[in-house]
Amino acid sequence: MCGRFTVSVDIEEVEQFLKENFDINDLPNDFIIPRYNIAPGQDIISIINDGGKNRVGSLNWGFVPHFTKNEKQTFKIINAKSETLATKPSFKDSFINKRCLIIADGFYEWKKVNKKKIPFYIKLKNKKMFTFAGLWSSYKRDDGSKHYSCTIITTKANDLFQPIHERMPVIMTKVAERIWLNPNIKDIKMLSTLLNPFPIEKMDYYQVSEIVNNSRNETPQCIEKALK
Repeated sequence: MCGRFTVSVDIEEVEQFLKENFDINDLPNDFIIPRYNIAPGQDIISIINDGGKNRVGSLNWGFVPHFTKNEKQTFKIINAKSETLATKPSFKDSFINKRCLIIADGFYEWKKVNKKKIPFYIKLKNKKMFTFAGLWSSYKRDDGSKHYSCTIITTKANDLFQPIHERMPVIMTKVAERIWLNPNIKDIKMLSTLLNPFPIEKMDYYQVSEIVNNSRNETPQCIEKALK
């Protein structure tokens, strides 16, 4: 799964990433960067395509289906299994029509050891930024205002990640990013082929301090290797 992640770089690096990979030149000034412990319920930096160009903005992490009758009584979904996107009513419309990418440079996962959970930080070996595959939704409240939310898609863990957890977030390749954001592509079978475990030779991980267990802790210490 994916319950916490990071954008631990400075604003200039985010701007360069968006410009080089998505032709986005204008970054909203309300983004707080760097982030070392992003948690569900928070607004996260997301990319969509409006049919003409790529756009960046904030989506709330915790998917609320568009047909929801009461937002406050609805379970907000932080992860969606790639295998059920085309069949679950909560996700099917967004899978076809409302796909997004979520930018990150690492994420956390907890390994169960006896009765304890040990936190690990997972990143790319090249230490560069990347994107998660996501879905977004627009929910209209009774007062007419809209709530924009998203979920991160997960898949079966690769061999590197398997000892930590059986599932992992879908990290997109550059080719997959372009296809995923294209709103004109609605072929479910073809889209499903993009949602694969990331190659193990491009990933790395290490144990980190238990301070990351508390989402209020937002310091560089969260991503430092734990002292043995």
